[in-house]
Amino acid sequence: MKDKTPQESMAMGTHIVLPDDTNTLGNLMGGRLMYWMDVMAAVAAHRHCGRVVVTASVNNISFNQPIQLGDFVTLEAKVTRAFGSSMEVFIDVWVEDHKSGDKMKCNEAIFTFVAVDQIGNTIEVPGLIPETELEKQRYGGALRRKQLSLILAGRMKAKDATELKAIFEDLS
Repeated sequence: MKDKTPQESMAMGTHIVLPDDTNTLGNLMGGRLMYWMDVMAAVAAHRHCGRVVVTASVNNISFNQPIQLGDFVTLEAKVTRAFGSSMEVFIDVWVEDHKSGDKMKCNEAIFTFVAVDQIGNTIEVPGLIPETELEKQRYGGALRRKQLSLILAGRMKAKDATELKAIFEDLS
C-alpha cells in the first residue's frame, strides 16, 4: 500500500447560502454547515484510501464568525494523518463576499473517519506524507489530538500518552 500526500485527498466544494439554510437572524445554521463539512471530509477520506469510510468522531468544530444569507462558502478538506484504519481530516471553511470577491477563513473542523470493508470491518489505510509546513504542523498535532481523545474516552491511560507528556514536560 503506497503512502499518499494530503494534496491527493483534497476535496473542495462551494455552496451559496440560501434562505432555507439560515436561521431567523439570516445566518447559516450550524447544522447545515456541519452536514457540508461531513460530506466534504468523507470525500477527502475516501480519496485517501479508496474505500468506504464512516464518520467515527467530530473532534472539533469552530464557529468563529457567522456566515450570512447570500454568502459563498467554500470548504476545503484534506487528510492530515492516518492511523491504521482511521484518518484525521481537517476542514477549512472560507466565506467569499459575493460583491468584492474577498475570501476570509471563518470556520474549521477536525473529523475522524474509519475505512471499512463491504461487511463493516475496519481495514488498513495508506500512510500520509505531509509536504508543506502547515501539513507538517497538522500531522504532528494529530497524534496529540488522538491521544487526548483516547484518554477522554477511557481507552488510554494518561501516563501512556507520550506526545501529551512531552508538551507538559516542555512547560516545566
